[in-house]
Amino acid sequence: MEQKWKGRCTAEMAMKDILKADDIQKALDAFKAADSFDHKRFFAMVGLKTKPDDDVKKVFLLLDVDNSGFIEEEELKFVLKGFATDGRDLTDKETKTFLEAADKDGDGKIGMEEFIALVRE
Repeated sequence: MEQKWKGRCTAEMAMKDILKADDIQKALDAFKAADSFDHKRFFAMVGLKTKPDDDVKKVFLLLDVDNSGFIEEEELKFVLKGFATDGRDLTDKETKTFLEAADKDGDGKIGMEEFIALVRE
């Protein structure tokens, strides 16, 4: 458990090397309510949508907590915590909607290319 916590803190610090802390906080504040998460608005608000592919790939790697090369449903539920430790968990409904939007090949997980395409929507 402690290892996961250290990983989250490291991810949050690395995320702030790619994105502005103020933008991250504003986006998290905008989606505090359950079932309010909208990936398109979130990616635009944090500034990820306009970042080069290399930065989007870095974010993907930070969100792929188990380093499997994919963001699975369980990791997706905690995606906001990848941006800041005080981010909330996504609801089951939000998680499923997010996964369905990204999972173009139907394998139940999000690959790097799928993530980049999702961010660019």
